[in-house]
Amino acid sequence: MGRRILFLGPPGGGKGTQAKLLTKALGIPHISSGEMLREAIASETELGRKASEFMAVGDLVPDDLVVAMVKERLCRDDALCGYILDGFPRNVDQAEALANAMGSDGIETTIVLHVDEDQTVERLLRRADLEGRTDDNEATIRHRLEVFRQETEPLIAYYGDNVRRVDGVGSIEGIFCRVVSELAS
Repeated sequence: MGRRILFLGPPGGGKGTQAKLLTKALGIPHISSGEMLREAIASETELGRKASEFMAVGDLVPDDLVVAMVKERLCRDDALCGYILDGFPRNVDQAEALANAMGSDGIETTIVLHVDEDQTVERLLRRADLEGRTDDNEATIRHRLEVFRQETEPLIAYYGDNVRRVDGVGSIEGIFCRVVSELAS
């Protein structure tokens, strides 16, 4: 089994950007929970049909279904040599379910991208302007950051010794160099 990496950080912290760069460098898949849900629904798998029922009425997909989708995705041939997770797990319950499902093939290294809250808000407002996302206003962004602090930050303690902290401020290339350096240590 190759590298099994989890990216954690606030919304707008650069997780997806850095995960995509690392995917190219390591030749292992970048697996995003959002992409997994869309793919399962489009492929009309049993899990995708169940998830679609919840999403059709505006409900969140329950943890057990998301964990099942992640497990299914991680068992595909392209992930046998490693993977990069982004957006999952989002809380300790999901992390425990992933650990139970994957055993020793679970998360090996957790990269935590640290970005100051005001910097994160600025990034997300800029992204909202560029992408025309009218639902991303400052109040919504600050709420998402609070949810991150309450739900996702406890994963840093959960993964403990496997955590590598990286300054997520600066150029994309500079941050990537810091990520690679942490993975090499």
